[in-house]
Amino acid sequence: MPCRLIHLLNCLFVIWGLAGWSGAVAGAPPEVARDAMAPAAQRGPPWPLVLHDMQSSAAAWPHVSLLSDPGGSWTVADVRQRLADFAPPSGPTSNLGPRRDAVWLRLPLQVASGDGRWVIDIDYPPLNRIELTLLANGQPVLHRLLGNEIAFAQRPLHVRPHAVALQLVPGVNYEVLLRVSTTSSMLLPITLSKPDAFYARENAVQLLQGVLGGVALALLAYSLVNWLSLRDPMFLQYAGLLLGVSTFFISYFGIGQQHFWSEQTGLIAKIAPMSVLLALVAGNLFVASALDTRSRNRWVHRGLQSLSALAACILIAALAGALDYRQTQLLATVIGPLPIVLVVPAAFRQARAGESVAVYMLIGWGAYMAGALVMAMLLRGYLPVEFWLQHLFQFASLFEMLVWTRVLGLRIDGLRHSAARSELEKQALISLAYTDALTGLPNRRGLALPLATALAACRGDSALALFLLDLDGFKLVNDRLGHDAGDALLVQVGQRMRRQLRHSDVVARLGGDEFVIMATGLAGEAEAMALGRKLLDAFLQPFDIDGQTCRVGLTIGFALAPGDGQNAGDLLKRADAAMYAGKQAGRHCIHRGGAALGLAAGRFSS
Repeated sequence: MPCRLIHLLNCLFVIWGLAGWSGAVAGAPPEVARDAMAPAAQRGPPWPLVLHDMQSSAAAWPHVSLLSDPGGSWTVADVRQRLADFAPPSGPTSNLGPRRDAVWLRLPLQVASGDGRWVIDIDYPPLNRIELTLLANGQPVLHRLLGNEIAFAQRPLHVRPHAVALQLVPGVNYEVLLRVSTTSSMLLPITLSKPDAFYARENAVQLLQGVLGGVALALLAYSLVNWLSLRDPMFLQYAGLLLGVSTFFISYFGIGQQHFWSEQTGLIAKIAPMSVLLALVAGNLFVASALDTRSRNRWVHRGLQSLSALAACILIAALAGALDYRQTQLLATVIGPLPIVLVVPAAFRQARAGESVAVYMLIGWGAYMAGALVMAMLLRGYLPVEFWLQHLFQFASLFEMLVWTRVLGLRIDGLRHSAARSELEKQALISLAYTDALTGLPNRRGLALPLATALAACRGDSALALFLLDLDGFKLVNDRLGHDAGDALLVQVGQRMRRQLRHSDVVARLGGDEFVIMATGLAGEAEAMALGRKLLDAFLQPFDIDGQTCRVGLTIGFALAPGDGQNAGDLLKRADAAMYAGKQAGRHCIHRGGAALGLAAGRFSS
């Protein structure tokens, strides 16, 4: 199923890319469509872009011609001497791909009617430097510097794209000369818009980026809160991945320079590729944690760790200034697909085995690969520049992050189940330590804590009785019916004792056929003797062990606190001495162990 989904997403990407290309061509006039598909040598000179107020915006690319400036040293005067060398661009609409040379663009303009107020913008913020010159009837009338190398406060318009306001006069022949140089790809979606239309479109983009940024911020807060509460590094790794991806898009779409940093210079100029490297460092570790490659596939685990280390080294080198923008971008682009190539086969095997985490990881990767492939082809100059293709990678990455929150949810469920299992195991160990395994009653250790607590609260007006009980005739039953029957009898003895007592009283088994009862809140010796006789009477009835009737009696010795002592050891010694005195007196009786009796005899004497 995941493999089919990935194949389907890749097919959709191809269809989408072809549709975007054909749509760009189909939406142009017939002659534009022909020029878009014809070699540059067969095209005629570009015709002027005619502006009128009936249209709110117009795409400039069908009217643009270009000239390469390999040395990057030509001035406007030099270029005006080479107007005959300009040629219409070839390839996809508004996309020249990666270029090392500076490029001059020539756009002839005419205003048919209206107030002449227009805004020309290039909606690709990563462009480094743009020089715009407006000529009216061949004479320069306006010169502006644009690009992300220019401080935001010094831009002609304080907006996200590179934009200049124009005041044009109907009937005048205008030309716009644009000199573009960049270390990024040359994506040049040039549009002329009426000011109201320009700001309306920009507000829509700001709203979209705000919504997407808000979702990313919520996911970041979710992962950090869970990391702080659960202390699972997987949530911190997801937060690092999300931070890197979000920072890339903040830089790529110009939001960062507009709202967070006003001058994209020095290290900040490389923030886009460096954020990709950060995402790779954290993302590889996240994938390793999610798929548990450490225990499932050592080779894949080492590969992911190595790629994280390599991305971290490149990031450090970029921060240290050893790599420029283009080198950092190239290395990030080369490393980017490798983790997916490495880990998808392992994830697919886990998904086929029915593991939900692997299924969600593959779904996220399917979306990511489609978006990343579109972005790569766009930056390499293979696709036209239009809204959906520019934003597809952002949408795909956000979809991947949302899908992977389900991976985090499964992780939380796993941690919760693991904690519950650990608690059960802990309780089981405590039960083994403090409970008699045969009868389920507290053992000697299990009696110590409630006894110490009760003695600490014992006052003169409320007595605590500690009874030591030994079965009469148990050995005979054990010898006659066997040890299994003897064990069953001990279980029934404990249950019968429990039924004679209050809920607050404690019955414990010391071992063999000896039991201890702690009763609190008694008025004194008389009430303790009454409770003992009640226990003796209860043992007058026979026991039924697997259809066999047997009888056992009780001999009880007890001591009272605080009268006979306030120490658990002293009370137990005196109760033991009293019980032995009862055995010597004829059995099936109850005796109180006073101070003198407790010192005279008993197994608990020091």
